[in-house]
This record gives sequence, structure tokens and C-alpha cells, in this order.
Amino acid sequence: MICFIEKWVFVSVSNRKIGDQIALIYQFVKRDVSARYRGSLLGMGWILLNPLLMLGLYTFAFAGILQTRWPGAEAGGGVGYAMNLFAGLIVFNLFSEVAARAPGLILQHSNLVKKVVFPISIFAWVGVFAAMTQLVFSYLVINFVVSFYSGGFNFSSLAFPVVIIVFIPFLLGICWFLSAIGVYFRDLSQIINLVINLCLFLSPIFYPASALPDYLSGYMWLNPLTFIIEQSRMVLIDGLWPDWLGLLVYLAVSGAFAAAGYWWFQRVRRGFADVL
Repeated sequence: MICFIEKWVFVSVSNRKIGDQIALIYQFVKRDVSARYRGSLLGMGWILLNPLLMLGLYTFAFAGILQTRWPGAEAGGGVGYAMNLFAGLIVFNLFSEVAARAPGLILQHSNLVKKVVFPISIFAWVGVFAAMTQLVFSYLVINFVVSFYSGGFNFSSLAFPVVIIVFIPFLLGICWFLSAIGVYFRDLSQIINLVINLCLFLSPIFYPASALPDYLSGYMWLNPLTFIIEQSRMVLIDGLWPDWLGLLVYLAVSGAFAAAGYWWFQRVRRGFADVL
């Protein structure tokens, strides 16, 4: 591996301080993000260019060609539809990247599992934070576009990081569950890709949850992505502050899910070295 691993792998997990683990997470995230764009002409510039191109494409398609209007929106036309779609995709892309990579997190670092004492549970944090790098720049892009079209800065968008922080325990739980199962069941990645595609249409991305009939809307809110996507649109597009009580409830539920995922990971990790 690389030099920063050599610095840490011989330290016992029991003696490792939280600061050391944070440093490890940072180095792994840095390496992961750099590896994505290594060798490309624009390099890290793609992190900013990707959301700009995406939003430009959606605006051209829905405002310039289809003339689509977002359900329930009084103004904005195709541009409003593109911004609402983009706001939903910011959240969904974070979820999809974390879920798609989770089954292979331990498999990609099998040498650390088999040869050294290493806190492999941190790879869940690495997977989430590496995926969030694109979200940060997408957040900046949509803030700029909304401010440009509305004629002023949308202060409620400052609450978007809070919405994402509440979402993080759910993502960590997914990583711990799927990364542990992926060690024993190698076909899991293919199944997760199908589930992600299904979630794209079962989540309120191309439409608001309020557009569904009453007999379906209740089922939509059982989707853990629905609340986060709707709250993101509220703060980024509508200029409204989030449902603070709802965020607290979601944090409690997602925190319990993360704890269950961590417990499961710790329970089954003892057999990792035998199958890797």
C-alpha cells in the first residue's frame, strides 16, 4: 500500500485514538477522490464540471425542448423543473454511490483484513465521505443557479448541510450492512445495482411526493429517501426552512439503523479473513 498505511497499521486498534482514525479516514478519502480523476485532462476540475453539465443538460431538455412544469409550481416552467429534479438527484446520487460501492468496500482492502490489525469499520466512513465530495460542489452549483433566477440568496439553503448530516447515519448503516454481506455473497453488487435503479423511480425525484394520489402517498413516505429529498427541495428551491421535528425523528431512526449496521458488521467480521 502507500506510506500513510505503513504509518498506522502497526498500531493496535485498542490504542488508536479517535484523532488517528479521523486522519486515516481523511487519507483514504483523499486517495479515493484523487484516484477517480487521475490521468484525466481536467483532473479534479470534473468535480465542479459534472454538476454544471448535469444542470445545464436538464435545463436545456426540460425548459428548451419539453417545456415541462414542476407539479404544484406556480412559476419557473422548465427551469423550475430542472432545478427541482437536480435537487432530488443530489440526494439520490449520494445514496446510489454509497450503496453501489458498499458491497466491495472490504473486498477492495482485503490485504488489510488478512495481514494487519486495522480498524476496517472505518471504510464505511470513507465510502460516505468520498461520495459527499461531489455533493458539496453540486450544492454550490444549485445555490448559485437558484440565487441567479430568484434575484437573491436563498438563506434557507444554509440548512441543507443539516439535512445531509441527518442522512449520514442511514448511509453508514447501509455501508456496514452491505460491506459485511458482500464479503460472503459476491453477487450482492449486481443485486444492489438493480435495487438502485428501482429506487430511482420509486423515489420522488422526477415528481414531488404530493403529486401522488392519497392511496399511494403513504407508501412513498416509507421510502427513507423521500423525506430527505423533500426536505432538500424545501431548503434549496422553495426557500422554506426544514421540518426540524421531522429531522430529529429521522435522526433517531437513522441512528438506530446505523447502530444495527455496526453491530452486524462487528458480529460477522471475524470470518472475513477466512473467505478473503
